[in-house]
Amino acid sequence: MPHNTSQYVSYDGANLAYRVLKAREPDADRPPVICLAGGPGRDAAYLGTLGGLDARHTLVVPDSRGTGASPPAPTPSGYAFPALAEDVESLRAHLGLDRFALLAHDAACATAQAYAALYAHRLTHLVLVTPGSRLQGELPGDAEEIFESRANEDWWVDAYVAAHSLPDTHDFAEARALLRRAAPLAYARWDAPQQAHAATEDHQLHPVPRIAFWQGVDDATRRAVLDHLRAATCPVLVVTGDRDAVTGMRAGELVAASFPRATVRPLYDVGHYPWVDEPEMFRPVVEQFLAS
Repeated sequence: MPHNTSQYVSYDGANLAYRVLKAREPDADRPPVICLAGGPGRDAAYLGTLGGLDARHTLVVPDSRGTGASPPAPTPSGYAFPALAEDVESLRAHLGLDRFALLAHDAACATAQAYAALYAHRLTHLVLVTPGSRLQGELPGDAEEIFESRANEDWWVDAYVAAHSLPDTHDFAEARALLRRAAPLAYARWDAPQQAHAATEDHQLHPVPRIAFWQGVDDATRRAVLDHLRAATCPVLVVTGDRDAVTGMRAGELVAASFPRATVRPLYDVGHYPWVDEPEMFRPVVEQFLAS
């Protein structure tokens, strides 16, 4: 286990891992931020410092089951996002936090919504970064429109072929290769920082947690989560990117509409990883929200 990794005991007795990035400018009035990685099933290392968010906020970054330094779940149901939300609650109790801020990216936004549905009273703030809207039962087509609009870029043809081959592959090694080729569509540009960030994805993805994330979640469970969210009064910030060809922008609007107190903040010239494309734009937006 890496030297900077700690452990907590979750609801079922599992020892799960997390890292703490202590604020470089600590302030007792700023709540710690628990940060959930997406993928699903991707090591949390790809979050980095979220564009320097650790300058003013202590970040707690858990490794979800079967990723990073956390062991696999004993059954596939342990990887489903409602169960992962219970891991978050166990981490909160372990840290002795009465209330905290929760930030989630990509697929982990479903985990964060499941947490908010049951434990909104524990949240000071909720930040959802480039979420999809599968939990809302709708899949808008604007991500494909954003992708099509970038057809003049050098990487586009190969990425297009790879992205449209992914639904037909059932071999994870082949899927990894296709994801590598399709990677540019997730970023606003394909420069050195984006290429370096994308290069980490290969060894950070885990097939079982990825496949099982949505398994066992039926329509009744999904509707129950959405019903509870209508009573979640914590302030919510949904961040979207106008060049996000993975989840697009309309999904974020649907997610925000599930909450009574949500604000959508679109960022421009930004893709699926805002802290990589424009850290100096992303970080102040989140900091301002957390200070509100």
